[in-house]
Amino acid sequence: MIKLLSIADFISIINAIFGFFAILFLLSNLIEDFELRLRVSFSFILLALLADGLDGVVARKTKRSDVGEHLDSMADMVSMIIAASVFIFITYQEYITCCVYFQIYLFIALVLFLSFGTIRLASYYIMKNENYFVGLPAPAGAIILLVLAFLKVEFIYILPAVIIIGAVMASSIKFPKPRKRMDFIASVLILLTLFIGKSYYGIVPLLLLTAILVYAIGGPIYSKFLVKRQ
Repeated sequence: MIKLLSIADFISIINAIFGFFAILFLLSNLIEDFELRLRVSFSFILLALLADGLDGVVARKTKRSDVGEHLDSMADMVSMIIAASVFIFITYQEYITCCVYFQIYLFIALVLFLSFGTIRLASYYIMKNENYFVGLPAPAGAIILLVLAFLKVEFIYILPAVIIIGAVMASSIKFPKPRKRMDFIASVLILLTLFIGKSYYGIVPLLLLTAILVYAIGGPIYSKFLVKRQ
């Protein structure tokens, strides 16, 4: 079976491995310091995001195997849906221990996000289009939620964000495919977030969050109105 894999497929596997490491560090006591544990897990998910972008570049330059499309979705499921969900749960666990209602709300929100994410990734290649994405791309949705959780926005805000992002991921809304320059800027911001973290008042993750939000909000407007006029 290994002979069926291409170079891009091995990068997809690395993507899944990074996602697994993120979950492992969150759920184990390998690192006693809670904040450091979150930072390490967050870094592994960022590395998974970079691997996800890299496998696409390599696939275009070389050739993706017959199993590549399915492997890519499975890797994204681990790193961007499951790992992101666990990260949000662990980050806000101090809130859910004090009130049973908070536990119920968080469980429902994450179950919905997991369901929406599964639908989005399972149907990605069926609804694949050369000019646009159908539904918010999983990497964009994961970045928004991860940065919000990493910066620890109020619990009351993270809940609707999780549900809304998940629903938009599984929607039929069209998002334009980013150009190479936009992908490069996003990669640079991810790298800077990886190394700098919350230093300097968290300016770098805020810039990354802003860039992705601009795409998430402005992308459908661009696809619906501006593209038709060109």
